[in-house]
Amino acid sequence: MNPVVHFEMPAEDKKRMADFYAKVFGWQTKQLGPDMGEYVLVTTTDTDENGMVQKPGTINGGFYTKSDESLAKYPSIVIAVEDIKESIKKVTQLGGKVHGEPDEIPGVGQFVYFEDTEGNTAGMLQPFME
Repeated sequence: MNPVVHFEMPAEDKKRMADFYAKVFGWQTKQLGPDMGEYVLVTTTDTDENGMVQKPGTINGGFYTKSDESLAKYPSIVIAVEDIKESIKKVTQLGGKVHGEPDEIPGVGQFVYFEDTEGNTAGMLQPFME
């Protein structure tokens, strides 16, 4: 199976949102720079020195800037895949829609958004192997 490994949530004010989740749930956040799209990494569970979760069944996530673009309006999940090109083929063969070509997330892997047959948006990530 390909597991859910990350979540993403849009924010109009990422600092306000980070403060909210930190105070309500104790989540830790880290603001990234312009080279990473001002993305906010969110840690919801203990990780090792490589940022990998320690407790099975838990995931971390991130906050991005909300926009009127359909892909950036709603929360989504990210699913880890072994071969992103093969997964893209399967998505399209089974009635889904892939949004663009995979992008490289530095130090992380290849990523692309897709829509399932019901119009839900999610992401696929082929992590870099160490």
